[in-house]
Amino acid sequence: MALIQSFEKTGNFLFKFRGQIPAIIFVLSMPFLYFTDYQWMYRCPPSDYHAFHLTLISMAILISSLGFIIRCYTIGTTPRGTSGRNTNKQVANLLNTTGIYSMVRHPLYLGNYLMWAGLLFFTMNIPVILIVSLIFWIYYERIMFAEEAYLTRQFGDEFVDWSMGVPAFIPALRKFKRSNVPFSFKTVLRREYTGLFSMVFAYTLTDYWIKMTINWRTYGNLQHMDWVRPSLYVLGSTLIILLVLRTLKHHTSLLNRSENRD
Repeated sequence: MALIQSFEKTGNFLFKFRGQIPAIIFVLSMPFLYFTDYQWMYRCPPSDYHAFHLTLISMAILISSLGFIIRCYTIGTTPRGTSGRNTNKQVANLLNTTGIYSMVRHPLYLGNYLMWAGLLFFTMNIPVILIVSLIFWIYYERIMFAEEAYLTRQFGDEFVDWSMGVPAFIPALRKFKRSNVPFSFKTVLRREYTGLFSMVFAYTLTDYWIKMTINWRTYGNLQHMDWVRPSLYVLGSTLIILLVLRTLKHHTSLLNRSENRD
């Protein structure tokens, strides 16, 4: 099999599991956080430690929030037939070249990476950040290759001409063209609540893992562990939001948008 066909085949396989693989990659990286030296923070004066820790958390959440906002804007302004949660095969009834797609060819994957990048930054483990980022790049590169091979066959020169002027992953802000589709907040609520909950859950899991690591390496046990942490309250609140939105989606028509139904 030629390399180009091999890349496309691999990308199509990864495409089917694009919602699960990033979570698996992160979970597999978590044991390596045990080897992160978090003790140096506690050797700082208390005021310096709290200021640094707050800054770290704020930067991590800001990065992840930027990724989530990119996803929300993409989902909320994309017409039916150009973006979805299909996993069986590539689907595209028309080529979207306005809105965020006028700046970057793969905004959803950019948003996904930034959401995970913020979480990686939160771990403060440089090797984990670099290695997982490299794995993510290889993973997304294969999927983007498969998608673009499909779009080339589907739209021919129209796709090639557009792709020649729009970056694949790093947005060209000056190229922005307003989307013809009005932003739909209902679409975002209907489709993105699971992604929000997953990210909050991952942050909570990481927060507890880091604190458990610190306690175990410091005391040799978890007797000093604070089991009720602020991240747990955030997770609980997000779970309530998820249940409410899931109920509205499956049992009412309040979140429906006729021109862009899932």
